[in-house]
Amino acid sequence: MPQPATSTQSTAVRRRLVVAMALASGMVVANSYYAQPVVGTIAESLHASTQSVGLVVTASQIGYAVGLALLVPLGDLLERRRLLVTLLTGTTVCLIGMALSPNWQMLGVAALMVGVSSVVGQVLVPLAATLARADERGRVIGNVMTGLLLGILLSRVVAGLVAQVAGWRAVFWLAAGLMVATAVMLRRELPVVPPSTQLPYRALLRSVLRLVADEPVLRRRMTYGALTYVSFGVFWTSVGFLLAGPDYRWSDASIGLFTLVGVAGALAAKFAGALADRGYARIQTGAFVAITALSFGLLAIGRHHVIALGVGVALLDLGIQGTHISNQSLFYRLRPDARSRLNTAYMTTYFAAGSLGSALSAVTYVGYGWAGVCVLGAVFPTVGTLLWIIETLRERRPG
Repeated sequence: MPQPATSTQSTAVRRRLVVAMALASGMVVANSYYAQPVVGTIAESLHASTQSVGLVVTASQIGYAVGLALLVPLGDLLERRRLLVTLLTGTTVCLIGMALSPNWQMLGVAALMVGVSSVVGQVLVPLAATLARADERGRVIGNVMTGLLLGILLSRVVAGLVAQVAGWRAVFWLAAGLMVATAVMLRRELPVVPPSTQLPYRALLRSVLRLVADEPVLRRRMTYGALTYVSFGVFWTSVGFLLAGPDYRWSDASIGLFTLVGVAGALAAKFAGALADRGYARIQTGAFVAITALSFGLLAIGRHHVIALGVGVALLDLGIQGTHISNQSLFYRLRPDARSRLNTAYMTTYFAAGSLGSALSAVTYVGYGWAGVCVLGAVFPTVGTLLWIIETLRERRPG
């Protein structure tokens, strides 16, 4: 078990811990995204409609929001290494349930439970903020988030390739094995960090609501996060249908590989974190939210032009992840003793918005096609851009 670093070891130990947390965050968050590029294959295998299987993706997002609301606050109350290993054990069992599901309904229930237990990354990010020095907090958070974002991207690649070779069920068997490996790694690498509060569980949950009521910065950051991540759910829920449909007719492997163009989002995490440490978090928020809105113009053209689609995906992920890191760098400063609860408030809203986007996307694609999906996706960050402009003008107004 790692011990507190000495002055000569601190840099090396910190780097090793950051790498371990980044790897764990990426491998666990991937569980909520494996199904996205193979929705067409799953629908065919289970004799279900694309709308039904699209709701499986939504179920995973809803589960994640529930886990954020009910489990992440425990990061302030319990010893985090033990909490994380317990969560990973539950995730492993639920992934096996997904691999064995005989119909889309059971798959949806299992996906819901996987989402609930896959909140490991959201326990690790505030832990990283706690372990980091104040002058490097944005950079450390950005590095851990880079691992998380690469996990999202690579999950789709892995899912597409594995499904192409061994079928979609093999994807979830592989994921279960990765959770066992992740639990072993965290048990070995993470230091023991004492809890920061002794509040009873119910009082702990109520304190999350008090933080939202008492902290206007947190409320604003929750709003910007929700208005961008809802578009993430809108786009990624339906793009698999587009690429597998008559306009492209791509295989599962091709769809999975295509998602790598979103690597710009992972790069944005490091870039946005470094700028946040220099004091630019507020001003860069407006740029990133606007980029999210503008990306849907290219995504609409991308129905028939793959280059436009690829550039649009890169800009979409850049905007969403840049906004996200800017938000985190600001609200983690508010209450150092309540970082898990701050993260709970923010991320619950964040993934609830993603769930809403996924649900609306599945319905919109059936009724209005790809054009409808792109209009829907652009509306929310456009509202966010207008809110940022209004906020900025108010702050600059004299008196």
